[in-house]
Order: sequence, then C-alpha cells, then structure tokens
Amino acid sequence: MFKIAFVNRVASFFPGLKRDLRMAHVHYSPLEYVDKNLKTTFIFAPLFTVLFFFILKKANLSFFLLVPAFLILFILIFQFSIISIKSKIKKREKEIDMEVLFVGRYMLVKLYSGRPLLNALIETSESRGIAAKYIKEIVDDIDTGSTIEDALRNAMIYSPSKKLRKILFHINNALKLGIDVTGPLESVLEGITKEDSLEIKKYGKKLNTLVIFYMLGAVIMPSLGVSIFIVISSFISFPIGLSGLLLFVFFIVIIEFIFIALFRSIRPTVNL
Repeated sequence: MFKIAFVNRVASFFPGLKRDLRMAHVHYSPLEYVDKNLKTTFIFAPLFTVLFFFILKKANLSFFLLVPAFLILFILIFQFSIISIKSKIKKREKEIDMEVLFVGRYMLVKLYSGRPLLNALIETSESRGIAAKYIKEIVDDIDTGSTIEDALRNAMIYSPSKKLRKILFHINNALKLGIDVTGPLESVLEGITKEDSLEIKKYGKKLNTLVIFYMLGAVIMPSLGVSIFIVISSFISFPIGLSGLLLFVFFIVIIEFIFIALFRSIRPTVNL
C-alpha cells in the first residue's frame, strides 16, 4: 500500500505526464512509467553514491554528506527519465514534419479524385513514413467506434507536430461547418509550404554566419596557432612531446564535433 501511495504521490507532481507519454508513443500509463523509473532510479542512485563515497574519502570530508548526495542524485536521475520523454516527442515531431506535406498532398489528391474523407484517411494511412503511421492511429480510433470528428480532435491534442495539428484542425473545422474539406486543406498546405520556405531562407542566413565562425575557430586559428607555437617554441627551446600534440589534436576533434552538433541543430526539418 505504501508503494502504491508513494508512486501516486510522485505521479501527481507531473500532471502533463499522460499527454507527454501518448505524444512520445510510450505505451505506459503515468503510474506504470513512474513506477518503472523509480525502480531504475533506486538501482543507479546508490551506485553513484558509492562513487561519491570514494570522493569524500579521498578529500577527507564528512561521510554525512552522502545523505544529501544520495537525495540529489536520486532526484536528478529520476528527473532525467522524465526529461527523456520530451526528447522523444521532439524526435517524433521532426520525423513527422519531414513528411507532413507529402501526407497532406497525398490526402488532397485522394479527395480531389472523389474519395470520401474516411477513404482518403485510410489510403493515406497505408502509405509509408511516420506521418502515415500517425494517420493510421486516427483510422484505428475511428474503427474502435469514435466519430471522425472525435478521432481528429484526439489526434490534434496528442500530435507532437504543430504542422500536422494545423492540417487536422482545418479538416475537423471544415467537417463541423459542413463545407468541402479540399479548400481548407489546400489552403493550410500552401501556408505550411510558405513557412517551410521561410525556414530554409533563415537557415541559409544562419549557415553563412556559422560557416564564418567555423572557418575561424576550427580551421584558421588552429593552423595558425600551431605554426606560431612551433616558431616560438624553437626560439625558446621548448620541447613538444607526443602527448602535447595528441592533446592538441584532441581539442581540435572536440571543436569539430561541437560545430557538427551546431550544424545539425539549426537544420530545418522541412521536405518541400
């Protein structure tokens, strides 16, 4: 009973966990997810605390610090498991955004060819890609007895992609108003296309600036720095060992990886 009460108490601190789990496509209830990660945390927190014990022993500090250290480590490790859901949601959002225009246009073609909306959704869900799988979830929701409007509304709530939410909102709104879906769908697809074009232009400007910093920080400064250091060391008879060169190469590799991460982080998730 105490365990269940404790898990319920911890889960109550994360009211948005249910929505996040569904958006991340993690098939756990909030209580199951919290219980699972508490068990993992109870394993890793003591292990890291043991490492902290040796640090305290080496530094000749009081072992009473192990108690706050364990609590801090416990909170950090558990919090990391909660934050990891956000990263999964972000990953799904990027994957869907890469294909959302294709899915929307595919559905529009089906509607223009005379298919009813439900048939267009079913045929779109049978295509490839993450976004098509998300449409498949809408179709499955309809198959279980939900109306098209309710299925689209649920999909809007739990969609990790803002662009897909826009498409579903305009389709659902057209259904509520009783008007043809093709007009609003075509309009929102044109709007998303313009947004993606603007993102590409912004990316080009950011890329130009980042390339300049890359040339300075990862190409010019290291090469000039090595040349100047070799010349100065020859005058003052400063020996350069293999370990020194390897350390310098290590820092260059770190800088290269930092720039690679920056280039990837600013790349827009568009596919026109």
